[in-house]
Amino acid sequence: MVIKTDELPAAAPADSAREHGSQAGGKGRPGAAELPSVMLLNGDCPESLKKEEGAAEPPRENGLDEADPGDETAGQEVIVIQDTGFSVKILAPGIEPFSLQVSPQEMVQEIHQVLMDREDTCHRTCFSLHLDGNVLDHFSELRSVEGLQEGSVLRVVEEPYTVREARIHVRHVRDLLKSLDPSDAFNGVDCNSLSFLSVFTDGDLGDSGKRKKGLEMDPIDCTPPEYILPGSRERPLCPLQPQNRDWKPLQCLKVLTMSGWNPPPGNRKMHGDLMYLFVITAEDRQVSITASTRGFYLNQSTAYHFNPKPASPRFLSHSLVELLNQISPTFKKNFAVLQKKRVQRHPFERIATPFQVYSWTAPQAEHAMDCVRAEDAYTSRLGYEEHIPGQTRDWNEELQTTRELPRKNLPERLLRERAIFKVHSDFTAAATRGAMAVIDGNVMAINPSEETKMQMFIWNNIFFSLGFDVRDHYKDFGGDVAAYVAPTNDLNGVRTYNAVDVEGLYTLGTVVVDYRGYRVTAQSIIPGILERDQEQSVIYGSIDFGKTVVSHPRYLELLERTSRPLKILRHQVLNDRDEEVELCSSVECKGIIGNDGRHYILDLLRTFPPDLNFLPVPGEELPEECARAGFPRAHRHKLCCLRQELVDAFVEHRYLLFMKLAALQLMQQKASQLEAPSSLENGGPSSLESKSEDPPGPEAGSEEEGSSASGLAKVKELAETIATDDGTADPRSREVIRNACKAVGSISSTAFDIRFNPDIFSPGVRFPESCQDEVRDQKQLLKDAAAFLLSCQIPGLKIGVGELITRSAKHIFKTYLQGVELSGLSAAISHFLNCFLSSYPNPVAHLPADELVSKKRNKRRKNRPPGTADNTAWAVMTPQELWKNICHEAKNYFDFDLECETVDQAVETYGLQKITLLREISLKTGIQVLLKEYSFDSRHKPAFTEEDVLNIFPVVKHVNPKASDAFHFFQSGQAKVQQGFLKEGCELINEALNLFNNVYGAMHVETCACLRLLARLHYIMGDYAEALSNQQKAVLMSERVMGTEHPNTIQEYMHLALYCFASSQLSTALSLLYRARYLMLLVFGEDHPEMALLDNNIGLVLHGVMEYDLSLRFLENALAVSTKYHGPKALKVALSHHLVARVYESKAEFRSALQHEKEGYTIYKTQLGEDHEKTKESSEYLKCLTQQAVALQRTMNEIYRNGSSANIPPLKFTAPSMASVLEQLNVINGILFIPLSQKDLENLKAEVARRHQLQEASRNRDRAEEPMATEPAPAGAPEDLGSQPPAAKDPSPSVQG
Repeated sequence: MVIKTDELPAAAPADSAREHGSQAGGKGRPGAAELPSVMLLNGDCPESLKKEEGAAEPPRENGLDEADPGDETAGQEVIVIQDTGFSVKILAPGIEPFSLQVSPQEMVQEIHQVLMDREDTCHRTCFSLHLDGNVLDHFSELRSVEGLQEGSVLRVVEEPYTVREARIHVRHVRDLLKSLDPSDAFNGVDCNSLSFLSVFTDGDLGDSGKRKKGLEMDPIDCTPPEYILPGSRERPLCPLQPQNRDWKPLQCLKVLTMSGWNPPPGNRKMHGDLMYLFVITAEDRQVSITASTRGFYLNQSTAYHFNPKPASPRFLSHSLVELLNQISPTFKKNFAVLQKKRVQRHPFERIATPFQVYSWTAPQAEHAMDCVRAEDAYTSRLGYEEHIPGQTRDWNEELQTTRELPRKNLPERLLRERAIFKVHSDFTAAATRGAMAVIDGNVMAINPSEETKMQMFIWNNIFFSLGFDVRDHYKDFGGDVAAYVAPTNDLNGVRTYNAVDVEGLYTLGTVVVDYRGYRVTAQSIIPGILERDQEQSVIYGSIDFGKTVVSHPRYLELLERTSRPLKILRHQVLNDRDEEVELCSSVECKGIIGNDGRHYILDLLRTFPPDLNFLPVPGEELPEECARAGFPRAHRHKLCCLRQELVDAFVEHRYLLFMKLAALQLMQQKASQLEAPSSLENGGPSSLESKSEDPPGPEAGSEEEGSSASGLAKVKELAETIATDDGTADPRSREVIRNACKAVGSISSTAFDIRFNPDIFSPGVRFPESCQDEVRDQKQLLKDAAAFLLSCQIPGLKIGVGELITRSAKHIFKTYLQGVELSGLSAAISHFLNCFLSSYPNPVAHLPADELVSKKRNKRRKNRPPGTADNTAWAVMTPQELWKNICHEAKNYFDFDLECETVDQAVETYGLQKITLLREISLKTGIQVLLKEYSFDSRHKPAFTEEDVLNIFPVVKHVNPKASDAFHFFQSGQAKVQQGFLKEGCELINEALNLFNNVYGAMHVETCACLRLLARLHYIMGDYAEALSNQQKAVLMSERVMGTEHPNTIQEYMHLALYCFASSQLSTALSLLYRARYLMLLVFGEDHPEMALLDNNIGLVLHGVMEYDLSLRFLENALAVSTKYHGPKALKVALSHHLVARVYESKAEFRSALQHEKEGYTIYKTQLGEDHEKTKESSEYLKCLTQQAVALQRTMNEIYRNGSSANIPPLKFTAPSMASVLEQLNVINGILFIPLSQKDLENLKAEVARRHQLQEASRNRDRAEEPMATEPAPAGAPEDLGSQPPAAKDPSPSVQG
């Protein structure tokens, strides 16, 4: 089995093996399908690594892997498995016995993993573990092994090799040799990705914390590089990927490759020869090696002469590494150093990510020989996964089987979600590789005689189609443009139906890949679909957009279950024979029963309602606010739909409206009756009180807040009463609810329930006469949603002109690339980049050299790969033409008028940066450029040459399966933290971390968020070491999973700097902040609101180390940025003035200090009033500054009067204390420590607990009365919003993480 020890989470291969064993006719060990490889609490590579690394070299890792004891213990109460770990003794040949901590839920497989990763046993792959002479089965759990207990001795026994095991061994040795080499990360292969944190922290933070206790005040060099300082115009690219000193390769061997004498001839096979290797040692010795069943030895073959007899020294070694140690002293020395360095790296730097992350820049790299890479290129390793020998994976069966796993309790759900996630990430990798092969022309079409655009492909049990409108399928929707958009809409539909997760309803595995200007959709294959016509297969929905429509009771039943969460209305349409057909989805959603008997739905491109702002319909008027903004506008295609988030926001908005309307009516009734309506109050006073917390108060500012709140409470109660329909509500109250329902467009008259008919305004779909009223209401609802989008959602967004420009350029680049053949790709891309970004007025494209152009160009073959149009039209593009097209595209697609004709005008007019535009276009299109300084502004030579374009990567969109239980724990933890229960919150978040690790493995975006919040909590609770440890992991993970300069990563760097400062690691804190500022400049430029926060952080730290002038440069820039974005009267600006004043005070420039503090005081006074504590603090500080200024002036006068004989009292200049700097850092980063007495604290907790209980009670009642009348949008149920404490209004990161 190919196991990349450095990268795979320990259990991954085992998982897949068992998943296949259960379907693919594997040996079918008893219960193979249920073997939980879910080592429930410590399942991931770093977990297993830490177990013995900690034992072997305690001081090194310092608890910075996953080895937080809290992680595991916290989880064990919640999960039903409470087995505690124990230690076993390992006896391996040639080394001292050592003990290893293991957990009963782990599999024997994981001990193998640990041994293959350990420094002193990493060269072994082909061995078994024996307990008392019995072989342990790879896939059994440790707790099921008889006689295995604390102190048991496990013996490592070398096993004979097979060809497969020998290949695995060679691959593993190659991986060990390349373990520090970043080339796989730059090339975007094997889920490797980059991380640069260790360059700035100089190794592990835990260690430096121990080393550098005490304030490192003496030799800190605080001067940042010139290009980081405020106001610098220089934006260098090279610092983006600094050279890590570990990357300078330690050469162990010059060449390790397969020999040309493979495979062994028959007579040698019968001597046990498996394969031959060719090696050139660092000392330039060329040797030929035989891999035999007993191990590795030198043979007498040369490049041209085959002699398989053993050569001298006749040394047979079971491990290739041991043999190479014998024959090459350099190998022996360097390999040992390499392994030491490898195990010293943080595990998060070396574990594989679940999905491939691509880097848009890379340094120039040497291309070295690599036998494994060469072999992978010519054998479809993904097609024949190593763990099911000789058989491609049946992706559809795997994807659906994992969904069918049981999910009744937590361990079952974990196992199921883990299996789903694993198969999805494998499927995404395979689909991406297949899509690239299709576009590169390496896959034969299944309809080769058709035109290129119409071709379809099958590779590795995955179906591939191109994003073109074949057979005029999308003729009424916008042709090719619609066909290009449809796959992403479909993917969103798949994502949504997967999230609802209805048992018995199946979707296809779907991945959308954009590569070289083409869009490829990869889908798993429904069993039997290829043998029959689509017409016969479809038993629900329509294959011609609504002309012929069919329905099916089982599909209606399954889709009905999704209709509430997805807000889809069950409705009738007419087919071509004018018969009424009932649907619970859009018409083009098709239902097909596969040969496996499963009910599949596909073509989910219109799961969400259309956006009427971009769908002009003759005879239909849009609401006033839309018309005012110039809508509806005709768009290129008719598939524009509202995002799910918008639909949820709209429904939530309507729910609030519903509550208010009903409350208002009730109050009016009450006023007219002038008596308390007894029938309304079935609950005691306490239930009313709890209800008044519920609605998320936009009415908070109203004068009659109290009465409106109690009115809302009554409405809620009333709505529940009516929904349960027990007849207790009086008719007038029913009337109230009915009116409110009607007003907000609810489909029920007794309960709030908003759903959309996705077929409204769909070309070609007709509705029966009997439904005209319903259709009219639905049309109105869609118009209201379109207006809501314009009036409520969009005003909160800012237009990013840079984003408009790069998106428009991407659209042009897509069609530009389609006309380029492979040999001209780098020339074409560099020419495009020159036209887009270079100031050079007339760049010339370099066509491939003439003598290489074949003379037989005139015979046009139909069956060419899509990328080989004989077309050099791209070469005539000019910068003027490209920018004209960009402006046209921005107007046409986004309705935005760009006022620029060249890149330099755009940069000037909109304050953009060319380097940022280069990054954006590269990320959007998959281009990888050389890491060097580009002279964009030179008018004498173009900025890019062909050599600067290193690669073009695919841009991949896929479904991200979720870890539901972990996510619930995470949300509950956040809620607890917001209520002030930090410890309980911390435990829940720790538990969430465990579960995330369980489902996703060690690397994932959500795990990253979890670690960040944990770090924050530990920091607030005063445990700085733990905060540092968790935040270090969060930074590494963000770099690896999201990208080294992703905005999220920049934020993580800032948090880590704060915790470093608090731990007295000042120089590390500064270098992290400088890194964050460099990335910020590169990605956004200086003119960005977040820059103020970053500069305040840097300024404060510099103030703390008494670099006053430097500090002022950053703080004054922060003040300018805050003033620009928040206005001169904002509280943030007041705080900025105060920070600047403090530095001036330290410099004894009291006049400037007073001036700034006065500005701050004025803002506080006007915004908060005289009596607010902030205003008072500022006033006190002003007095203090005035006294100091007066004292200084007296002293100066004294000196002027009496000259050198003056009697001067010593002046008190205040160097800032670290505590005061840290306090200010906490304030600007939104971490508030509220000083409370013990009594206050007890009262607060009691109050929060009381509210919480009341809420829980009302929620439980809601659940008991399902279907709940007033059930709002799922995610942001208004009850949750109301429960936040006042502090949550301030978006303090301590609350939001």
